Formats: sequence, C-alpha cells, structure tokens
Amino acid sequence: MKKLAVLFILSAATVLISACSHEKIKVGVFRGDGGAATCIRETMAALSVDSGIEAMIITSSDISGGILDGLDAIVIPGGGGTRQYLNLGEANRNRIKEFIGKGGGAVGICAGAYLFSETPGYASMSLNGAKAIDIEHDNRGHGMAKFTLNGEGRKIFPELADKDTCFVIYYEGPVFVKNESSEIQYDTFAIMESDVHEEGNAPSGMTDGKPFFIGNDYGKGRVFSSIAHPEATPGMIWMIPRMVRWTLKAELKKYPENVTRPAVEPYEILMSQEDLRYEASLYKVFLYGKEQEKLLALDWLQAHYSWDAKNWLQGLLYDASPKVRARAAQYLASTHYLSFLEDVRAAYSNENDTDARKSIGKSLDILEKLKSK
Repeated sequence: MKKLAVLFILSAATVLISACSHEKIKVGVFRGDGGAATCIRETMAALSVDSGIEAMIITSSDISGGILDGLDAIVIPGGGGTRQYLNLGEANRNRIKEFIGKGGGAVGICAGAYLFSETPGYASMSLNGAKAIDIEHDNRGHGMAKFTLNGEGRKIFPELADKDTCFVIYYEGPVFVKNESSEIQYDTFAIMESDVHEEGNAPSGMTDGKPFFIGNDYGKGRVFSSIAHPEATPGMIWMIPRMVRWTLKAELKKYPENVTRPAVEPYEILMSQEDLRYEASLYKVFLYGKEQEKLLALDWLQAHYSWDAKNWLQGLLYDASPKVRARAAQYLASTHYLSFLEDVRAAYSNENDTDARKSIGKSLDILEKLKSK
C-alpha cells in the first residue's frame, strides 16, 4: 500500500513538474541599424500582452553567435528595410532563412515586410513571394488606414470577424503585388482599403485594393508580413503575438477583452500636408507653451493618432503642471502605449496633487491590465 502511495505521489509530482516546465514561445525582435527605436519598443510591448511569449531584443552579433538556435520565432520591426538588410549581412540573412526553413516563424512589420519581399532591384530576402511596387513614392504618407479581413484572416483574428472594416496605423508601408517569377505562394488575409498619397507626390490609386496582411510557408516554417503597424494601434497590439503564433502553428491564444477591444474610432484619418505642419508646430508648444496650450495640443494629437507625438509624451509625465501630467498619462493609457508603463508608474508614485494622482492612477490601471499575467 505504501508503495502505491509513493508511486501516486511521484506520478502526480511528474505531472506537476511537466505542467510547470511548459516552455514559453521564445521570440527575438531584431534591433539593427535601420530598425526604428519606436517600432522596436512598441513591438516588444505588444508581445508582452501574451503570457505564453518570452520576447528579447537580438542583434546581428547575436544571430552570428547562434542565438536563433534557442528561438522559436523572429520579428523584424519597422524602420528602414535596406539598412536592416545591410546590417544583417549575407551570412546572417542566410542564417535566418535556414532558421525559418527548419520550422521557425518570422513576422515582418512594414520595413520588415519590405525586407521579406522578393522585389527586383531592392535589397530583399525573398521570403514571402511578394514584390513592392511604386518604391519611388515610398514616403506616400501615413495615418489611420482602413482594411478588411477575408475569410482566412477572420480565422486568424476571430475577435474582428464581425467587423466590416478595421483600422490600423499605416506609415509608408510597402505596396505589394505577387511576384510572378517567385516560387513562393502567399495567402492574403486582409486588403488595404485606404488610398494613401498625401505626401511625396505619390500617385493615387496605388495602395487601395492591395494586400494588407499576407502569410506563406517557407520550408517547414512560416512567414507573416504586415504592411502596417498593429503594435502602434490602440486595441490592436495583440495582433502581433497572434501573428507570431500563426507562424508557429501554435494555439491562437485568446486575449482578454480589454486587450482586444479596438479603441480606434471607426473612421479613416490620413495626415494631410497641413496636418503635418500643424503637428510639427506642437513640438514647440511642449517646449515653451503654457498649460492650456499643452492640453489643447494633446487633445489634437490624440484625436489624429499622431505618430511623432509618441516620442514627446514621456517628459510630459513630469511637467510642472499637474493637469498636463495627468493628461499625458491619460493619452498613454488611451493609446495603449505600454512602452512608457514604468514612467506612468513613476509619475503616479511621485504625484502630490490629489486630482492628478487619482487621474494618473486610473491611467496606470488601464496599462497594467494590458500586461500578461
């Protein structure tokens, strides 16, 4: 009887150890020359909403040193695709291809999608079977763009299945068409519905109707390419870890409603030349303006989902005005900007104004609840 009891205890302990030792998905976010600092930190923050993912920043030297052997997937964030291509070097590009071919996952976001393309005359890795067109008007514009998911896309992102149109930040991403000479066949999961041509004398009618999300097999692995920035879009940051899971054929983990609830107003916002000039002028407001001027500037920037403003908000958490401090924290919470979570914590801890502390506390709570448990 004692032997049976011992065997039962050992069996239970084995099951418990096995359950507790379940390994997380290991993801490397590439930081090389050309990777925008904002895109890197937003990608890392987006991956943090998934408790089953362990993300780390990796560099060219890490890849050369064999770090891919310990990873499940790699993410190439936004920035400059050609500079990332050059920074990796041929040897590391081949290591990434071999890694995916053996079963690894790869997600390319904006410049990363450019890098994964098979575009004649462009520094690209031939990983997704698409080619970018109209590259000469690469700086075509940005803003909150609209897209539609097809049937396959709704299977990957069922949280959005009941929406006719969705909205995600787009910033001069690639315009893809099929490279007919490529042996790689990709599936389109979503279509771009916005016609972006506000900057750089870009022609109209180029972006709308083109792929927004695509995915494909590469050897035993998978590649997911996004022309836009879910990691920069409130209510959509969870799409990045979901893309990673798709590349690995892993369980498409369900995220809490507060993470997946789109916080974006249901309309398109493409920044015009006039908008961009006004946006740039607000930088000086934060440097030299008065309290009310800063508050009005924050209202306008948030309403327009300003890309540049994200890099201006950190210091406003420590502004002389408690109203500005509180409003900056509210801005960060509303846009799900997890990258500055530690700053919001610090602002709350140091806040002496009763009303501001209460407001910052609410913002902090929103951000804290986005993090994986």
